Amino acid sequence: MTSIFEMSERTQKLSEELLSFMDSHVYPAEAVYAQQMAESGNPHHQPQILEDLKAEARRRGLWNLFHPHPSSGVGLTNLEYAPLAEIMGRSVHIAPEACNCNAPDTGNMEVLELFGTEEHKEKYLAPMLAGEMASAFAMTEPAVASSDATNVELAMVRDGDGYVLNGRKWFASNALHANCKVMIVMGKTDPTAPVHRQQSMMVVPIDAPGVTVLRGLPVFGYQDREGHAEIDFKDVWVPAKDVLKGEGEGFAISQARLGPGRIHHAMRAIGMAERALEMMCRRAQSRVTFGKPVADNANIQDWIAESRIEIEMARLLTLKAAHMMDTVGNKEAKMEIAAIKIAAPEMALKVLDRAIQVHGAGGVTDDFPLAMSWAGMRTLRIADGPDEVHKRAIARQELGRYRADRPEGM
Repeated sequence: MTSIFEMSERTQKLSEELLSFMDSHVYPAEAVYAQQMAESGNPHHQPQILEDLKAEARRRGLWNLFHPHPSSGVGLTNLEYAPLAEIMGRSVHIAPEACNCNAPDTGNMEVLELFGTEEHKEKYLAPMLAGEMASAFAMTEPAVASSDATNVELAMVRDGDGYVLNGRKWFASNALHANCKVMIVMGKTDPTAPVHRQQSMMVVPIDAPGVTVLRGLPVFGYQDREGHAEIDFKDVWVPAKDVLKGEGEGFAISQARLGPGRIHHAMRAIGMAERALEMMCRRAQSRVTFGKPVADNANIQDWIAESRIEIEMARLLTLKAAHMMDTVGNKEAKMEIAAIKIAAPEMALKVLDRAIQVHGAGGVTDDFPLAMSWAGMRTLRIADGPDEVHKRAIARQELGRYRADRPEGM
């Protein structure tokens, strides 16, 4: 059995190929990507360099690496995929999409694979797997605290052989992507049902009558290329055949969707932190202040040592979570999954902040990827549920070990 401390043979081969791809194509493409985006004048432009990278990734067999189903992807386990997600996280705005491994498309593709109809798979999943179509996931709402998903209010009212949708969503990531054609939308189909059976998920074309993309929401002043859209749903009719899995199954689908996604996010965060640490070390050795290299200062050496320790701890915790998901299932690994959702972004933010400080004024500009990466990591502490929600779940599980009806020491 493969331990969490070593890669399987196929992961080792894919890692070597992916590292080669990063060195030969992705890192050199970063400046080209920035230039093409700037010249377009459109923050949601799909630059040609990204399409070129996608073609090269497919040629190298670095395509749909996330997908655990062998019929659609490489068929890796969570543990096998984790190191690959880390590598892609080193250039998080380019590499994941170049390999068709970017969120939220990864989660949406898996949902359609597991719960979609044959029509959904032909119309949406196949072009998404081919990298020709993008998708959005619409759950969060501006009028309610969506960290408690039972608060979701978008109405999905039965109307003959379909449903009429009314409400508003925001932070629907990917909805402004140039290739976005479809959304998976979570709303309330039966307010009288048990609390976790009130919600359903439906497949909704982004150009359906009554769907209006109102604006893209900036994140710390950045308009991400994929966009975080506020969307209005006004009398949007959705046929019953586009309900995923069945009415009232929204929560069950979300649980199936979120476990692997959190592994992906955590490992990409670790890759981002590794690159930030590398940049910090190079900058500290190349700059001189007060007659000596910055790297000779004790506090800088402390930052470097602390960063290495924190990265290693976060990586091992994430690999443990991946290993448990593969061996005992998502339910048994729920505490570890919640823990990495907290630990990885917090760790990456610390490392990025130190790297920004070592870079001085340049660190807060877009001449380096640090500022944008920091904004993304700070946002991740809210995305997929704020830290406090996950800490609450961990604490409840921990407290459950010491219930009053259990004898002391058991």
